Amino acid sequence: MADNKNKKGKQDRNQVSGSENYEIQYFKEKMGVSSQAVTGAMRATGSNDRKVLEDYLKKRHSK
Repeated sequence: MADNKNKKGKQDRNQVSGSENYEIQYFKEKMGVSSQAVTGAMRATGSNDRKVLEDYLKKRHSK
């Protein structure tokens, strides 16, 4: 799904756009993981929802 820059409400803030490098950069720095880990989490979960990705990455990288 393409990111619509005109929609800046809560719904858009709950998602990480895989096509926008700045969103991946911010999320990877926030979580302390690599860009590959973020894109891998998106593929593994089939979601771009921030909460789902945070939960997945916390479980994967807490070992």
